[in-house]
Amino acid sequence: MNAAALPAPDARNLRDARNDRVFRWLLTATAIFVLFTLAAAALSMLWGGRSVLQSEGLSFFTSSDWNPVEDKYGALVPIYGTIVTAIIAMIIAVPVSFGIAFFLTEVAPRWLRTPVGTAIELLAGIPSIIYGMWGFFILMPVMRESIIPWMDAHLGTLPLIGRLFQGPPIGAGMLTSGIVLSIMVIPFISSVMREVFMTVPSRLKESAYALGSTKWEVSWDIVLPYTRSAVIGGVFLGLGRALGETMAVAFVIGNSVQFTASLLEPSTTIAALIANDFGEATQTYRSALLLLGFVLFIVTFIVLALARLMLMRLSQKEGS
Repeated sequence: MNAAALPAPDARNLRDARNDRVFRWLLTATAIFVLFTLAAAALSMLWGGRSVLQSEGLSFFTSSDWNPVEDKYGALVPIYGTIVTAIIAMIIAVPVSFGIAFFLTEVAPRWLRTPVGTAIELLAGIPSIIYGMWGFFILMPVMRESIIPWMDAHLGTLPLIGRLFQGPPIGAGMLTSGIVLSIMVIPFISSVMREVFMTVPSRLKESAYALGSTKWEVSWDIVLPYTRSAVIGGVFLGLGRALGETMAVAFVIGNSVQFTASLLEPSTTIAALIANDFGEATQTYRSALLLLGFVLFIVTFIVLALARLMLMRLSQKEGS
């Protein structure tokens, strides 16, 4: 008995099953294509940087000597600058984003929530070069004339951490870059937090208020534990954005390849160094920049993998 002789419902079931298989194959092929593309991009950068990796060895990742004239390359300075600026951005952006999300979900009147939330989300659509120009023309003079002299005078004398806040009043540096990055990632993190805070059942919050809890206690003891997995995911989403930012950082970090522990002195990041020098780089120098791109890929991959691992462990704890 062939398919044409089957009753209509059976023929439709066979057609639906065939369409499901095709759809599943298409989705699998799409996922494999994405993984293949990422792997190809990483391996192509590693292959392009093979000459520098062969000549420098593992010292490429630990040396701070970056001298294209003598063909000496060490990635410690851009790696350090990338990580430090991203950490500064997260230290500033996470509390501010939490405050914005909690204000919009618990404190602000209903008529104010939508326009303020929309305005904050629109900040994510502003091109990064605009943030860089704002940082260069507005923030750097403020840092140079007011904030850096104050930090150097009051925080630069502190034991242990004083070296971080010592430096000339130039305005460009890792702290300035971190501030610009924090403003750029706040819309991403606050939007995620706002959306997940709205998923908390009203009965939980109302029960806490009925027992005499304050708004802070409700947010810290009810809302945040209920949504911590999604909140952590949003934070790492912003961190990934901060690690890979290029133009905004290139405007305000100073683009110096000399190692410094001070947050107030010029430095550089992997993305900024590649953007500034790749157009004029030739031969070995281009190989070094391609290897830097591979390092940035690995750093970002490790950060996102740690985020996924943390979320999996939190999910297991919640399930148990």
